[in-house]
Amino acid sequence: MSPDLPCSRVMGVSGDIKQELEGSWVSQYTTGYGKRMVAYRRLDGTLIRTEPEPDAVVEPLVKAIWDGDASLVRTLVRKPDVNLLKANQQGWIPMHEAAYYGQVDCLRAILGAQPGMLNKRTLKEQTALMLAVERGFSRCMECLLERGADPDIQNKDKETPLFKACEKENPEMVAILLNNGASVNKLCTQGWTALHETVSHNHLEIAEMLLKAGAKVNIVNQYSITPLFVAAQAGHVDILRLLLKHGADINSQAADGATALYEACKNGHEDIVKFLLSQKADANKPGKTGLLPIHIAAEKGYDGIIEMLIPATSRQRVRRSGISPIHLAVERDRDDVLEILIEAGFDVNAPLSEDRSRLYEDRRSSALYFAVINNNIEATTMLLEAGANPNLDVLSPVLVSIRMGSIEIFTKLVDHGADVNVYIPNYPTNFPATVMFAMKYLPMLKYLLDHGCDAQSCFNCSYGSSAHPPIKVTGDERRDLHYRMEEAQNTCIEFCEMISTPSISRWAGPIIDVLLDYVGNVKLCARLTEHLDSFIDWKNIKEKSEPPRTLMHLCRIRVRHQIGCKRLQKIDKLPIPPRLIKFLKYENRTEGL
Repeated sequence: MSPDLPCSRVMGVSGDIKQELEGSWVSQYTTGYGKRMVAYRRLDGTLIRTEPEPDAVVEPLVKAIWDGDASLVRTLVRKPDVNLLKANQQGWIPMHEAAYYGQVDCLRAILGAQPGMLNKRTLKEQTALMLAVERGFSRCMECLLERGADPDIQNKDKETPLFKACEKENPEMVAILLNNGASVNKLCTQGWTALHETVSHNHLEIAEMLLKAGAKVNIVNQYSITPLFVAAQAGHVDILRLLLKHGADINSQAADGATALYEACKNGHEDIVKFLLSQKADANKPGKTGLLPIHIAAEKGYDGIIEMLIPATSRQRVRRSGISPIHLAVERDRDDVLEILIEAGFDVNAPLSEDRSRLYEDRRSSALYFAVINNNIEATTMLLEAGANPNLDVLSPVLVSIRMGSIEIFTKLVDHGADVNVYIPNYPTNFPATVMFAMKYLPMLKYLLDHGCDAQSCFNCSYGSSAHPPIKVTGDERRDLHYRMEEAQNTCIEFCEMISTPSISRWAGPIIDVLLDYVGNVKLCARLTEHLDSFIDWKNIKEKSEPPRTLMHLCRIRVRHQIGCKRLQKIDKLPIPPRLIKFLKYENRTEGL
């Protein structure tokens, strides 16, 4: 009979059982041996118990229908006390029972006795024709249709019998309905049609039947999705060919701007993409987000599709979108796609548009930034070797690499010309931000200094030997750093203030020691002196800072200054004697000229 009922409404359930199963639901079904059963379930779907359906609650006519006893049914329907319109709790009358169980002879007897009930519906608005379709009983369908059943009455879910036959993938039932005048373009749930449903199941035979019967090939649902879109989305190439043969618009766009080509790219259907492009599908139609098919293919990592899209995609339209497919490939770590795009000549320095950059808190712009923040060494290497500029972002990638402690990426960036003296625009300091970020990583700090980072500015304290203002300390490293950053928005933060942060001050001596190797005669401010005095082992560092510095050291500092920061980063390629290069690079600190 009907599927789900509250247990309190199931006829024949005893009072004790009702109390035990209060609030549960039941489903009724027939076993393979024809035995009717009841399954009791909790509201969460878990099974409580099963038992045979009580015979006592079944009306004689209904039982005769279940048993397929057409002779008894013919006898019963003639009795004056038998009401053929009497419905059960779900609005089912004997006609519905006969259609649901495929008892065509019983159905004929019932309809012969009272034909006017032909289109009567259950509480779920199911006609007998709909029930016969759902169960796949074509003879019952024919019986009902011959007597004038309306083939277009929708159920509670707005589905027609034709829609349900397409869902069941039953060509015979579809043919019966079409031959009896079923409307082929009836809009069902969410504007879905029988053709949409058939295409989603990739049933070529039924699709041909619908199209011959007048199905509109470019009909859209409430999201402006056509059957062609459905075929491309699902990867059904044969049915896609059929739709195009019947005039489907290959470039129609859904409500979100997506085309069939876009959906095929999104779902990785290479054969669909190849076919659509061969049929002149437009690869330059953007969705509402402004992304093209090549963007979504890059994001998903479909390198085969990327290779097909490259010649069909306008570079101007890519620039107009405000984002390069390289950005998306790098963001999702699609290294194979990145390699293909670079070889195809896509600009590795293409910036994000202002609108897209604002979507990120750090206001990133370059593809290189995405690679660095993902700690993707391979992508970083490919971009740098292809000519990526490491100095295009508001927050320099080199700062990101230092903060992450990624030494390999950091050295690659510096070796490819990253500015070792970058500052953070919103947080002014009187020394490079690279020094601030590298304080905890002395090898990185030394590498920066070797390549021309400004160490002199770290000793240019505005307070000098005078008393310094007190530093607010909360005991929380992040809060302390945040506080100093907030303060820096109004005043320029000093190096000695930053190094006094509790989490950093324990390394104050070694940090100052490294910096002193890259400056001439300097005078330590009161706070730096205080740090060095706080630990007896740092006494020699304080002595190192006292003038005069050695002549050899001063000469090295002077020569490095004359060479300049940019050329220091390429010092190995300069026309300088190898021994001098080693000396300038601090590779042998004791060796003379």
